[in-house]
Amino acid sequence: MAISFEKKDVEKIGRVLGAEKITFEKDHHRLRISNQEEKRILVLEIYPQVDLGKTRGMLVVVYTGNSHLQLHNCTGYVVSEELGEVTFVMETPRQLSGLVVERGASCSLYAGLNRDLISSDFTRLGVEVMLSGVALSLAEEVLGSEEHNDEE
Repeated sequence: MAISFEKKDVEKIGRVLGAEKITFEKDHHRLRISNQEEKRILVLEIYPQVDLGKTRGMLVVVYTGNSHLQLHNCTGYVVSEELGEVTFVMETPRQLSGLVVERGASCSLYAGLNRDLISSDFTRLGVEVMLSGVALSLAEEVLGSEEHNDEE
């Protein structure tokens, strides 16, 4: 599933994350998010289409004072105004990865989860596994169906 990413998408993401600055630079959108109370700054870059080796796809990059995260081949995103966060996802037939960016200028990365984890009984999982399943289950609405993905 390819995502079509437009200016209205970046504006919605910027609004939910409370971006203090949004710019477009040649081939990507750049959002600056800060949390003055906790002295954190996060820069989110979204490349709607970029060369990723032999293929093209969407790239999401996060820079903070002490980290640099990338999610290649992003296939969708979900905005949660209530939680003040945006979850970017990448899916393959068997696995999911997600990058969650929060209004407070923080982020979390969950990579290589088994697809069936997000529909598991979370009460039967250890807390360290449960957190990733719950976080990415919020993105279930943008994921392709398992039947469709098994064909790939």
